[in-house]
Amino acid sequence: MRDLLVTSWDQKLSCDEAIDVNADPRKRAWVEVSPSAIEINTGIVKGLLKDNCCLMAVVKADGYGHGAEAVAKAALRGGANDLGVATLQEGIQLRQVGVDCPILVLGNLIDSEDLRACLHWKLMPTLSSERQICNCQNIAEGNKEKFIVQLKVDTGMTRLGCELEEALLLINKIIKSNSLALKGVYTHLALADGDINNRQAEYFTNLQQQRFERILKGLDKNNSNEIWFHLANSAGTLRDQKFHYDMVRVGLALYGYSPIDYPFSNLDLKPAMAVKARVTLIRQVPVGVGVSYGHRFVTKRTTRIGVIGIGYADGVSRALSGKISVLNNGVFLPQVGAITMDQLLLDLTDHPEVGVGSVVTLLGQDGEECISPQHWSNLIGSIPWEVLCGFKNRLPRVIV
Repeated sequence: MRDLLVTSWDQKLSCDEAIDVNADPRKRAWVEVSPSAIEINTGIVKGLLKDNCCLMAVVKADGYGHGAEAVAKAALRGGANDLGVATLQEGIQLRQVGVDCPILVLGNLIDSEDLRACLHWKLMPTLSSERQICNCQNIAEGNKEKFIVQLKVDTGMTRLGCELEEALLLINKIIKSNSLALKGVYTHLALADGDINNRQAEYFTNLQQQRFERILKGLDKNNSNEIWFHLANSAGTLRDQKFHYDMVRVGLALYGYSPIDYPFSNLDLKPAMAVKARVTLIRQVPVGVGVSYGHRFVTKRTTRIGVIGIGYADGVSRALSGKISVLNNGVFLPQVGAITMDQLLLDLTDHPEVGVGSVVTLLGQDGEECISPQHWSNLIGSIPWEVLCGFKNRLPRVIV
């Protein structure tokens, strides 16, 4: 009997192996990504830059959830010169798919093995201390290779970067090293994405620039001609050309959204992501019935409830429960009840045309309407960056 059971199970496995469960990634829920939108947005931003200013496309966090490889290649086609990643692994993955442009690792690498890997894969580490400089110098000498690095200076972000007072000393130390090549010196703006009319944001952004300028003025021009200086993120880039040095580092704008409302509110940036899902079940629910966990929504009429196969495990925050709508053919459909791990619910009472299998858009363009990550972030006190990066890997990425 045991042998018969084993044989039967083996036969079942062989049958299952013949079934391609991944034939269509759009069965439950998915993320659509438009590389052409990334390419267009890169060109738009590139056209705003001061003459001879280069563009670094920031593709960290898997390209803000869009897929780093697709984003990187589209941004380079659109005119980006360099790429920025947060981790060593992100940089290596891009090298492994054939991306050969300069890549800066924006995060801090403290392990010698990581720095050796950085050198091997021709990635530029960000240095923030004399200890890191010495470590890179020893690694470069041991491998008999020139190690290309960048130095970060803290001008007010109070995160990574060396102290402002030691910046010139560290820059000169790298310049004098025979085994290191200083490709860039940069800092990061802390308040540039604040309201353009916010005096504190304006004051502190200008203060950071003044601190950065002090470093530039203190350098020997003969030794700094080959160094690229940069401080502007997307917000700084769009805020004012005075923040355009040798390069700008642009993230959010490449994905189709401006981090500030003024003065570039009509850039015609194209959203590069749409999050979609299917209706998996329709329920006809009588009056006075509680819906989903906590029964925070109770039907006030006979209600046609649609179950959608996406939830907070996919990146739709539970804090959005009862606050959002989705789109179907340009028509808004209200979400009701608590968003659960794998599903959320819609009130389809007034929309009989929506049935099982219908596709709804949670984020992105649908017909003449668009739901932006800014809308979601405003509802839950977050930021659009977090919304975009929140969509999990179990949602297939579909290139459109």
